[in-house]
Amino acid sequence: MKDSSSDLLARETLGRLAVATGLQVPGGKIRRTSSRFCLGVEHGDYNGTELFGVGTDRFLWLAYQPNGTNRVRLYSANFPDDGLVDFILGEVPPSKSPAIADTWARFPYGVDYVLRREGFKLTHGFDAVLYSNIPGGGMSRSASLCLNLILTFLEVNGIKMPAEMKITDMAQAVENDYVGSPCGNLDQVMIYFARDGMGTHYDPKTRSIRYVPLGRQAIDFRIVSLDTGTVRPGLEKSTYKIRRAECEELVALAGGDFGFACLADIRDQAIYDRVIVRYGESHPHLCARLKYIFHAQQRFDKMVDAWQSGDVETVGAIFRQDGISLRDDYQISGPELETMCDIARTVPGVLGERMLGGGDKGAAGALVRAESVAALKAAVDAGYPRRYPELADKYAVHACKMVAGVKVMEGL
Repeated sequence: MKDSSSDLLARETLGRLAVATGLQVPGGKIRRTSSRFCLGVEHGDYNGTELFGVGTDRFLWLAYQPNGTNRVRLYSANFPDDGLVDFILGEVPPSKSPAIADTWARFPYGVDYVLRREGFKLTHGFDAVLYSNIPGGGMSRSASLCLNLILTFLEVNGIKMPAEMKITDMAQAVENDYVGSPCGNLDQVMIYFARDGMGTHYDPKTRSIRYVPLGRQAIDFRIVSLDTGTVRPGLEKSTYKIRRAECEELVALAGGDFGFACLADIRDQAIYDRVIVRYGESHPHLCARLKYIFHAQQRFDKMVDAWQSGDVETVGAIFRQDGISLRDDYQISGPELETMCDIARTVPGVLGERMLGGGDKGAAGALVRAESVAALKAAVDAGYPRRYPELADKYAVHACKMVAGVKVMEGL
């Protein structure tokens, strides 16, 4: 299969990086990992809900080659100021170290840390150059990076791949235990298990994956990334961390009395109403977070059924409802994200729009009739730079395809 235009551009970029850095990458391989687009329930993973989403074709490419030493040497086109990341296997800074808080190197360090903790013997190093066109927030660049690095470390060291869910767990652990990011597992699951043209349904109770084809009656539509041009810092530095703590606070406050261990356990309207009556006045912000999770779960099955039947209009309408509640009840969005959504909502043929990912900044997303993508882009081009002139050369609108999450290609 021929490379796509984005793969060709990535190859050219990686080739230039290899020459410029002197890293011994030519002759190796390229591992490509995708971004993801969550259709539901955004912020549901750490609250225990079922999840549904697709892999999307904004990618991270890593060209790599064993170097015959015990050193790992990496260079990222996206973080040139960090220079060459060079370390001996097993010799990485302590977890959550302030010294690495602002460098992307914390991710390869974290992969070394987690793999060793899990009992994997790492003795073979490699050289690698990386490039990504995933927006810096909203479409899971960090999860894509962690998965890519874990698979590369394991392959280079000749280690048999563990169970698939183990790989996603370790990718989450890199962020939770080493970086200090309180992320759930939505991003890792939706990327690693993504398949071409399919929706991925994850049930956390059984830890099972079900692939859901898009119904044959579906209209021609596109998944559109609305990259605001802003870069969100890690989740450990964002509103996400606060929202997660609030949800855990409500569980600690009311879970014992009402019999729930996570907010997803509240599926019954009567229990929901009782919690709201008990805590609505004393803890209105916590109840607002519950309101979003409760109603998003009510919409979830309807959304998955609509996807399977090809009713993209209903999927879009639910996506929009979720976005309004994320904005008003969960209060996890941001002004640039909502500007993108406000613009999209005015365009005929946009079926639904909302913020994506951890919140604050990064990318919003939309489900759009294929014939309306150009009109959406024109509306964003006209309105967004006027509102944020400082981002005029940074924002972007991308129509995305549904793709597999992981692919290995011939190298440079």
